[in-house]
Amino acid sequence: MRRRFWCARRRRRPPPDGAFGFVKAGAAWQSCAMQAPDRTAPARFGERAARRGVFAWCFYDFAQSAFGTIVTTFIFAPYFIRAVAPDATEGTVLWGHMTSIAAFCVAVASPILGSIADRGGRRKPWIATFTAVTAVLSCGLYFVAPEPETVWPALILVGAALVSSELAWVFYNSMLPGLASRERVGRISGWAWGLGYAGGMLSLIAALVFFVREDAPLKFLDSDGGLQSVRATAVLAGLWFALFSLPLFLFTQDRPKGPLPMRGAIFSGLRTLAATLRNLGQHRNIVWLLVSWLFSANGFGTLFAFAGVYAAGTFGMGLDEITLLAIGVNLTAGIGAATFGWIDDRLGPKKTILLALVALLAIGTLLVATTDKTVFWAGGLALGVFIGPAQSASRSFMARLVPEGMEAQMFGLYSLSGRVTAFIGPLVLALVTQAYDSQRAGMASILGFFVLGIAALLFVREPPR
Repeated sequence: MRRRFWCARRRRRPPPDGAFGFVKAGAAWQSCAMQAPDRTAPARFGERAARRGVFAWCFYDFAQSAFGTIVTTFIFAPYFIRAVAPDATEGTVLWGHMTSIAAFCVAVASPILGSIADRGGRRKPWIATFTAVTAVLSCGLYFVAPEPETVWPALILVGAALVSSELAWVFYNSMLPGLASRERVGRISGWAWGLGYAGGMLSLIAALVFFVREDAPLKFLDSDGGLQSVRATAVLAGLWFALFSLPLFLFTQDRPKGPLPMRGAIFSGLRTLAATLRNLGQHRNIVWLLVSWLFSANGFGTLFAFAGVYAAGTFGMGLDEITLLAIGVNLTAGIGAATFGWIDDRLGPKKTILLALVALLAIGTLLVATTDKTVFWAGGLALGVFIGPAQSASRSFMARLVPEGMEAQMFGLYSLSGRVTAFIGPLVLALVTQAYDSQRAGMASILGFFVLGIAALLFVREPPR
């Protein structure tokens, strides 16, 4: 049987196909071992350790998805709209403004911190810090009682948790280019995204079985009518994030610490970021990909933030039914992300993204037009098949284009492009909802962002395969 090993190859300009890849045993392995790597793993990195590290990296998606699924989309967000805010319309507007402010904070901070991290070397300390902050803030949401007095504490806690969660995501994504060769980046990104949806689905099942259902064992917490069992799902999300993120810190290789102290890394990182922004025109493919992601991420972020709110307000779904629908969408999305990861590696990320966005546009049009709950259910499940691939392939596309030594900085700009105008999506939705007094009209505004994302992506050239 032919054995394979992971190894690190030192990149030179122009960079070869990936920094880490599978290579044959023997002379190729010996050659790799003699080279001094400058990315995340040491040269003598065996097959078993490498595979374990990749799986642990992918599993972080599994960990983080509970917060996004339970808190910002399907359980706590509808709870805030229906039980905490004075009414559904005002709650939708307040939630939209909160997500807009959080997105702006992420947009400003992510490229700065990413550039500093590139100078400092290591990624895990940043990921660990922001993961811990998110977990603690999520657990704090348990104290948001169904009273108007808790509106602002709820918005502050969720907003701060959103910022810390997204900043952790920047450094997590920046580790991807060092995990595999370009030929395998697509499937690894897809596997991770698939695990993310699996984590979202399983966390929702746990929330439904143990907290939300009328016969749930923890329903006894609601003895005084304070909906403590629903609020406790935020604690579940925080603990889930903290617990299942541990494999990344235990098994995935980090980059070695850079030679600069923190003070020097800060100043060097800021200078590097300024130079990168001045010369961004030299990376035209990356610029167009960032523009495409800017619009697409607006659509995704707004959809995720308001899907549960829309289901509750327009179709009258209760928390039980919203949770069941979310489980189904996570299942189809996980299958789609894992399957399209292979398509990404075979056909290329550009075609994969275009296929997914066109499908999302068509299905999304149906969902905002229908008044039939059965059609809404079927369309929601179909929508899930293409959500994961569009996001996963965008990440793998960026990993293929990013220059060596600029991973965190470029993924910071990637986050910036997805967040710098991300406040526009929720803001437009909030304003349209308020102007027409209709959630359906507000949700329809999301489709325009997918159209603009498709248009910008047409200008991106894929690198030679």
